Amino acid sequence: MNSATVRNLLVRGMLAGLAAGVLALVVAYLLGEPSVDKAIGFEDAHSHEHEMEVVSRSLQSTAGLATGVLVYGVAFGGIAALAYCFAMGRVGRFGPRATALLLSGCALLAVYVVPFLKYPANPPSVGEPDTIGKRTTLYFLMMVLSVLLAVAAVILGKRLAPVLGNWWATVVAVAAFAVVIGSAYEFLPVINEVPQDFPAALLWRFRLSALAVQTVLWGGFGLLFGELAERQLDPKPATAASGRTVSAPN
Repeated sequence: MNSATVRNLLVRGMLAGLAAGVLALVVAYLLGEPSVDKAIGFEDAHSHEHEMEVVSRSLQSTAGLATGVLVYGVAFGGIAALAYCFAMGRVGRFGPRATALLLSGCALLAVYVVPFLKYPANPPSVGEPDTIGKRTTLYFLMMVLSVLLAVAAVILGKRLAPVLGNWWATVVAVAAFAVVIGSAYEFLPVINEVPQDFPAALLWRFRLSALAVQTVLWGGFGLLFGELAERQLDPKPATAASGRTVSAPN
């Protein structure tokens, strides 16, 4: 791809990330915020210390939530678009739409689902303040490890394809990824700071809503960016109402 094509795809990726972020914002507001409010209510009911709010809860759940989700969508949309430019034509004979969906699905798995299964999202009142740094470091370590292993699995599959064929090369690469990730799950420390009296149903709903937000974000990005990339990389000629191709003027 030349620089102009990469630039155009980057812009389209950021726009698709912004649009997907709007969809994710709706899901986060409708599904996630009620669980957050209940978790905060649980924390207030069990805490003897009352801290002054620097930012009001209403602002956090509206403008703050929108800013965080939309900025996240634009940033990861741009990064995913650059990864798309590199992956296009290198991961198989997929068209622009299929490559975008494949990329977004792998990104969802590597960037969020794999770290989520080891260190799932927790609502307010879950987790000790003194361990925030440790928990954040472990989560990002798991995320970076997952992304690197996913890239290594793709490379392994391509190297094995001429020998084993595409099917078995993919099976071996996925199995190797699963084994190494499973080993990382066992090696990295477990963090369990959920209060004993915290409602299990509330914790479950919060984690499901967090997973739903990411699924909508990356699924929406894959569909939207795939359509935009298709129009950029494989433009269709204009057709007349009769179905005949209209020739471009000289």
